[in-house]
Amino acid sequence: MMPTTITLPSTEHEIGPRRPGAIYQNTDGRFEVLAHITNPREAAQLLRRGSARWAVIVRDTLRPDGIPFAVGSVWTTSDYLIRPAKAAEPAAAFAPAA
Repeated sequence: MMPTTITLPSTEHEIGPRRPGAIYQNTDGRFEVLAHITNPREAAQLLRRGSARWAVIVRDTLRPDGIPFAVGSVWTTSDYLIRPAKAAEPAAAFAPAA
C-alpha cells in the first residue's frame, strides 16, 4: 500500500489577491485590505484561534463606522476583486490598539 500524501494549499493561494490597498466584495460586504499577516502566532492571536497560518486586516467600506478587523477566510469564487492592490505599494504595518 502506498502512503497517502496530503498537500495543503499555499498561504498565498488561500489569501488570493488580498494585498494592502486591494478592495474586494462578497456577500458579507465590500472590504479594503489594510494588511496581511503571515506570521502564524500573530495571525492566531488576531483571529482569537488556537492556530492560524495567516490573517488579513480589512475595513468594510459599506459601513459608516468602517472599523478594521481580522479575517481568516480563504479566497473563494464568491469573492470578487473590485480594485487590485498597487504593485509598488509596500506592505502595510498593522499595530493593534492598546
